[in-house]
Amino acid sequence: MAGPRDTLGRPLRDLRVSVTDRCNFRCPYCMPKEAFGPDHAFLSHGRLMTHGELVRIVGAFAALGVEKVRLTGGEPLLRADLPDIVGDLKALGVRDVSLTTNGWFLAKQASALRAAGLDRVNVSVDSLDRDTAGRMNGLGFDVSRVLSGIDAAAAAGLTVKVNCVVQRGVNDGEILTLCEYFRERGHTLRFIEFMDVGNTNHWSTSQVVPAQEIVARISARWPLEVTAPAYRGEVAARYRYADGRGEVGLVTSVTEPFCKDCHRARISADGKFFTCLFASEGQDLLSSLRAGASDLDLRGRIGGVWGARVDRYSDERAEILASGRPREKIEMSYIGG
Repeated sequence: MAGPRDTLGRPLRDLRVSVTDRCNFRCPYCMPKEAFGPDHAFLSHGRLMTHGELVRIVGAFAALGVEKVRLTGGEPLLRADLPDIVGDLKALGVRDVSLTTNGWFLAKQASALRAAGLDRVNVSVDSLDRDTAGRMNGLGFDVSRVLSGIDAAAAAGLTVKVNCVVQRGVNDGEILTLCEYFRERGHTLRFIEFMDVGNTNHWSTSQVVPAQEIVARISARWPLEVTAPAYRGEVAARYRYADGRGEVGLVTSVTEPFCKDCHRARISADGKFFTCLFASEGQDLLSSLRAGASDLDLRGRIGGVWGARVDRYSDERAEILASGRPREKIEMSYIGG
């Protein structure tokens, strides 16, 4: 069946699903420890989607045309039934099931996830320097364990991409070091402009390193060539090394917004449907499900919400900031990246 399109004609193709709001890291750009300290009230177990509820909700999206599902958090590897969830999503016929993780538990779980049918994994690595990485994960954790997790994922047969959030004056001096390390290992590295997600990460434009500056720095060392998107709506702008040693990606939400071709919906760990990463509220699908909604009911509600979608926050960011009335936004640790 033809899936829904929003008010700007954008189809619904990709779904990000948060399986937990908890995380063992406290990255300042996502889950700063001063806002998410020991007294922070995470979702209780009863408020989380169960395995079966999550699969039913994703099934409704798949019936409407969703082809790609990415499991996120918090930190999704904290959820013990993750391989079973992956297996059931593949059984639904979802073409591409991937995972975004901080990599801390990846070495132990990579083989089970691959056996369950996981196609790809995106791992966050913001620095290769032990001290800088420790500051950026908020708790001083040693990045070497994350790198070992990446090696284990590749050995298990998973396609690996590496995500790096770049902040000026924090880790932007490591751009070439990161490129060298991951191009030698055959992994695509994606640089992400520091974004104003949520309300607690102390975002400012002064810390944003524009994507084109990153491209220029890399090209001066290893010439880059523009690569066409792999599919319509791809998040990252792609560049390949002219010497054939792989590619890098740039996620340019701040300086070169891609709202006009955004096909992504998001489900929070407590079953709320968000139509934008920068949204302030979502539609509660889980409560409807627990009240007896049928799969047809879910599809109807999802289609109606998507059909009314007008989101283009990144296109409007400058105007919103200039107005002096910043919008309250859901935290990324709750909605998933």
